[in-house]
Amino acid sequence: MTFRNTNRQTEIPFLLPVRCVLFLLSFVVLSHFTKVPYSALGKWWTAVAIVCNFITIAILYATVRIKKITVGRLLGYEKGKTKIKSAIFIVTVMLLVGMGGLYLAGLICYAEFPHLDKTMVQPVPLWLAVIVLLLLPISTFIAEDGLYLGYAINLSSLHKRVNVSFAAFFYALQHSFIPFMPDGTFLLYRFLSFLPLTVLICIWYQKNRDPLPCMIGHFLLNVATAVQISINTLFPDIFNAL
Repeated sequence: MTFRNTNRQTEIPFLLPVRCVLFLLSFVVLSHFTKVPYSALGKWWTAVAIVCNFITIAILYATVRIKKITVGRLLGYEKGKTKIKSAIFIVTVMLLVGMGGLYLAGLICYAEFPHLDKTMVQPVPLWLAVIVLLLLPISTFIAEDGLYLGYAINLSSLHKRVNVSFAAFFYALQHSFIPFMPDGTFLLYRFLSFLPLTVLICIWYQKNRDPLPCMIGHFLLNVATAVQISINTLFPDIFNAL
């Protein structure tokens, strides 16, 4: 059975900018009160992301409670709908587009190919690396896919093309503030790095209404990031030599 929202007349995705605001405010407040510059706070982006993920999940939970629907219905999940071949295909494409977006953005913004940005995978304290491995991948795909796919596309009363455009735009834009650096080139680089992937995810989901392959691909991308941070934490000499 295809998911149908019974409250489409009143649903407009006002929550889409919430993660952009959460990330931006988090880094501004942290920098203000700790007197630590944004460049030094960058290594702590995973801790900020995990906290913001749980805040987003709490907001989504409150939304489904108010609307009296399940999380599965929020995402349009239907048991048995996912086909293994199509899932493997879209996950593979997501991984390729995700890496390609990073390289293309580096070429556009920094005229380097490949541009190796080490900001996101800096060594962190070991205790944080463990937390990142356990919580970052799963909390991120639940929060982001729940918001940008479920809330924005399934619960919105806007035209489907507008839904997808808004969802993909804010899905990519949030990454401009993870971490926040008051540098226009860096902000643009982060946005462009993820825009091809978010457009792919939102268009594919809008057409197929099957969140599982997107969530698997998203989870694997976040696992790769968490593992790289852990490796750099355990072997900082390798990181410094890059």
